[in-house]
Amino acid sequence: GIIMNKNIKINISNKIAEITLNRPERMNAITIDLLQELKGELITINNNDSVSVIILTGAGKAFSAGVDLRQLEANGTDVSSGGVGKELDKHANEVIKLLEDSPKAVISKINGFCFTGGLELALSADLIYIANEAKLGDTHAILGFRPSWGLTQRLPKYIGIARAKELSFTAKTISGIQAVEYGIALEAFPINELDSRVNEIAIKISKNSPNSIRAYKDLYFAASNKGLAEGLEYEANTSYDIPEVKERVQEFLKKLR
Repeated sequence: GIIMNKNIKINISNKIAEITLNRPERMNAITIDLLQELKGELITINNNDSVSVIILTGAGKAFSAGVDLRQLEANGTDVSSGGVGKELDKHANEVIKLLEDSPKAVISKINGFCFTGGLELALSADLIYIANEAKLGDTHAILGFRPSWGLTQRLPKYIGIARAKELSFTAKTISGIQAVEYGIALEAFPINELDSRVNEIAIKISKNSPNSIRAYKDLYFAASNKGLAEGLEYEANTSYDIPEVKERVQEFLKKLR
């Protein structure tokens, strides 16, 4: 079914929850309200056993153009240290943690402009797919901001430190196709195929064991945070509860007979 909030809309079907940032008239710019709505819905979805995959995307021409500077101005936020304010930071980092730690497979579907805070949100997913025509960049330095939602820690894991520095220092914009060449996105599709192609991938994931995916998420998180020896030990010695494995094995064996 479809759930409409003020700033986001959610469509849940076939074990897939698609969350759309829905302020198209403002390029889905990020506000405290939007983040609070996102947080509430993500907590619900993360605990919903009938959902296996989360797709995060934007309405209209943008995924998200970043923080809503008009709201920052209206709230009288002190930006003199290059930050966007404690409250915005707190909510944004809580949302990003809910995506990163989600037991579900999380996909960012970048449909258009994706800048700064929007990019930080996208980077918290497991998999990133993008429209050829999309434009992506880290534009903090144009205005004198510095990132505080994880960009400097996550972006180099995708593309290496020198490329990350170049994107941040130049604040240049790259296309969806370049985002794949860089290694930020896995694949780029023509905008009119983006929905169907990403949906195919999400359906493939949704057919697999949800607790197997949950285990993978935990193990891959360990892989990106621990050294090799510690990671191998963690993989060998961590146990998970995957009750559906018996039924799935039986079904597989039936097909072999």
